[in-house]
Amino acid sequence: MEYTKIPDELKRKIKPLEELTLMDDYMFGAVMRDEGNLKPLLEYILKMKIRKIEFVEPQKTEKEGYCSRGIRLDLYVEDDEGAIYNVEVQTTSYRHLPKRMRYYQSVIDINILAPSVDYRNLRRSFVIFICNYDPFEQERYIYTFENRCLEDLNLAFGDDTLKVIVNTKGSVGEISDELKEVLIYLDEGTATGEYTKQLDEAVKLVKSSEERRHEYMIMALRDLEKIAEGEYTGKILGAVETMRDFDLDDQAIIERIMKKYDLDRDEAEAYVLPKPAEAV
Repeated sequence: MEYTKIPDELKRKIKPLEELTLMDDYMFGAVMRDEGNLKPLLEYILKMKIRKIEFVEPQKTEKEGYCSRGIRLDLYVEDDEGAIYNVEVQTTSYRHLPKRMRYYQSVIDINILAPSVDYRNLRRSFVIFICNYDPFEQERYIYTFENRCLEDLNLAFGDDTLKVIVNTKGSVGEISDELKEVLIYLDEGTATGEYTKQLDEAVKLVKSSEERRHEYMIMALRDLEKIAEGEYTGKILGAVETMRDFDLDDQAIIERIMKKYDLDRDEAEAYVLPKPAEAV
């Protein structure tokens, strides 16, 4: 069975490296891998000083089954006090952005907490989404969310999580002049201050690097491969549901999708048969 064939129409959707801005996932990740670029941004957004950050690779959470959902944490760093920061850029208006952030938070917690380790070892964490649209339509520069008691808003829940949404098109609220310059640069590409000029130079450096160009193409093709695989999987699952509507039994469905989609028996059974419950 072949998952890796990518249709030409999908390949044509790859944005040339020269056209990327800091609001593109790859460019944002490439530029912000430098502590000198990322640390000031975190400090401007969170209005706090950070002594040092370290880039870490979160452990992969292996997903079983064909319908599992995975994400790639683009920027995942920790400071010298153990706090975790996940920073993402969002250019697509998601209806369920809060639940998307909740899912990112859960992935961070899973990466932090190994099996059989006490929950008290969960560390302080910040999930920061930088959006080029206003998800709540209040024109705020920044929306900050923390779990609190509805009966007493002075009572914090104490789970050490903070979710922050930065709106590049905002106009309401008190933020530093430096952050305003950053938001203008992210939204319009105009570098006006010392820090944004530093970021602009970093963007140009990425675009001129053959190593970065190669890395970007590999990542883009892998992403398209996942899309193609998802579409292929969707077709099979749709076929299985249609056959169920005609009251075909499991074994008949397995035989049919093996033949139609060139699957071996184990692959076909994974689409049709319920997954056994794991022992607790």
